[in-house]
Amino acid sequence: MATLQAHNLFFSSSSSISSHRKLRAGLHGPSANLRTKGVSLPKIPQMISLQREELSLRDDNAATGCTHPQPMAPSNDELLVSKVYAVLGAIADRAEMHAIIGAQRNDWNHLLTGSINAITLTSSLMAGISSIPGGEAHFLAFKLSSVILFAAATGMMLITSKIQPSQLAEEQRNATRLWKQLGRSIETTLALRPPTELDIEDAMQKVIALDKAYPLPLLPGMLEKFPANVEPTQWWPKQKSRQQQAVNGMRRNGWSHELEEEMRGILRVLRMKDEEQYVRLGKLVLNINKSLATAGPLLAGLAAIGSGLIGSPALGPAPALVGVVGGVLAAAVNTLEHGGQVGMVFELFRNCAGFYRRLEEEIECNMGEKDEQRRENGELFEMKMALQLGRSLSDLKRLASYASPSCKDEEMEEFAGKLF
Repeated sequence: MATLQAHNLFFSSSSSISSHRKLRAGLHGPSANLRTKGVSLPKIPQMISLQREELSLRDDNAATGCTHPQPMAPSNDELLVSKVYAVLGAIADRAEMHAIIGAQRNDWNHLLTGSINAITLTSSLMAGISSIPGGEAHFLAFKLSSVILFAAATGMMLITSKIQPSQLAEEQRNATRLWKQLGRSIETTLALRPPTELDIEDAMQKVIALDKAYPLPLLPGMLEKFPANVEPTQWWPKQKSRQQQAVNGMRRNGWSHELEEEMRGILRVLRMKDEEQYVRLGKLVLNINKSLATAGPLLAGLAAIGSGLIGSPALGPAPALVGVVGGVLAAAVNTLEHGGQVGMVFELFRNCAGFYRRLEEEIECNMGEKDEQRRENGELFEMKMALQLGRSLSDLKRLASYASPSCKDEEMEEFAGKLF
């Protein structure tokens, strides 16, 4: 048994010694071979020292702020997208500003209307009290108070009739809607395809046209509230043709002789019926507003004069009658003008006429382009026209009969637009 244990111990020790020799040969053999071939391996302590120097150099640069980044110039597509988003940011800012100012001017209209009516009716009441005989103690106080309040009401009516707060509020409401509409159209273009320089130029022109059509400042720069000639509001730049690609490989870009006749009929109806109607209604409302804007301050001024003459023996009860009745009529006229928002109605009619004028220019721009490939796609243009007019496609085709020269203007019985 002892002999067997000694035999096992001998073989285990010999095997461990041989494995230790093989390991040393594996470590030193390749190194020796590489040295003989002239190839040197980097030593680990040298690599660690180099890394430490590099890290210390980075720490020094970070501490002193002496970093030297390499700026990369943006590509052309990135620059165009950045420009588009800059325009979208300006559009969103404009829409918010117009919304805030529109709410403010709407509050002006309500507050000024209520305040002027309260002042005018109070002045009439004081004028009536001061005309009661036997009240010498309070006669002068009520008389002077009535005159002062009537004068204040007259001045406030003149200012309110000049600026027309209800019309100002309608301008800002419509401007807010158009700014949001412009922003959505640019976002749609950006989602469909990469922007081009032509898209950015077109967006800038639309921004400038909207700024001109609906100015933010009140004075100066306010739109004329009583223009000599009523024209449709124009918030778009001059229509320009642009290169359009054919859709689905269609040879005529969606246009046909029937579609051209349909567009000619729509154009004629828009010009002779829709736009003409709103321009005519705008002129009518403008004349009514002019009369009310003149009558209100005039009646308040007469009431102030009558109130000042109360107690004159030569005139008798006439001054009191003029003061009381004039003040009541002035309050009624002011309520009808600003409470009824006649200025807003005029601006609404003018904007409606501008809406149809823009559709006319879009049709003329496409029809005036002889090269059909440079037009907007015909099927898409027809669908957009039907949506804006509130008609179905089949209903829109019925207007093609009005394109015939044999159709007289008085034979047109329907309007192109069905929304308003």
